Formats: sequence, structure tokens, C-alpha cells
Amino acid sequence: MMEKSQLAEELVKELSARSKTLAVAESCTGGLLADAVVRIPGASKVFWGGFVTYTADAKAVMLGVDTVDRFGAASRETAVDMAKKAIERSAAHVSVAITGLAGPDGDGTDTLVGTVWIATAYKGEAAAEVFHFSGSRSEIRESATCKALEKAIAVLK
Repeated sequence: MMEKSQLAEELVKELSARSKTLAVAESCTGGLLADAVVRIPGASKVFWGGFVTYTADAKAVMLGVDTVDRFGAASRETAVDMAKKAIERSAAHVSVAITGLAGPDGDGTDTLVGTVWIATAYKGEAAAEVFHFSGSRSEIRESATCKALEKAIAVLK
């Protein structure tokens, strides 16, 4: 797998080549995805901005997400809703959303620590995929960030 900075550089390049902009909606990564993108020169031309919606309340207030109570924060439905609402509430063309459990503790449900849903929205379509990362809290957050960068690149291609 490519390093985070290489992935972010490729994403900025792909967005630039297509004259597209990106918005991110992050929960368990707490801004790591946005940070990875803005470290790349030229990001200001393609990065609209981000929503760090760490709590269910933040997801509801900032994005209008209403799926957490029914499906849980770490769910396909919440990830897709976050990605769609990030597009709706921004001027961006494409979005990536990350929600899951980085640990070390769970959320009181059967969802295992390391479970992370990553969703993308582009051209009216949204898709999500679940990943099961292992390691420390920091390692899970880094892995999720890298995978989200990969997913954003893939949706553009």
C-alpha cells in the first residue's frame, strides 16, 4: 500500500486533472483525512473543506445525518448519509466519509473496535464499504485515513 502522503498527492492530482473539488466528513479519524489532503501543495484548488462530526449530535447538527439512532454510528447507512450530506452542504463535487470505532473501547454494541465504514459520493451515486482494521487507536485511524484516500482516488477514476 502507498504511504498516506503519496495517496493524498495522487488524490489532489486526480481532482486537479478533472477540475473537481472534495469535501470530507470524518468521525473516528477526527480530521486526519483533511490534514493529509491540505499538506499537499495545490490542495487549495481542490479541497472544499471538511466536517469533523465526532459525536452523533455533531453528525445531526453539522450534516443533518439522522441514521445514527436507527443504525449506529459505525454503519453503512450512517457512512452513506454522511457522504451524501457532505455534498449537499458544500460546493464540492465528490465527498468521502469515515465513521467507525477506533477504540480502545467499544460503543456498547456488538460492533468490534477497528470496524470502520468508508463512503464516497460522486455524480449522484454513493457507496460504502466496511473495513476491519487492527492495531492501536492511532494505527486504526491512520489505516482508515489511507483507505479513504484510496477510495476517493478510485471513485474519480
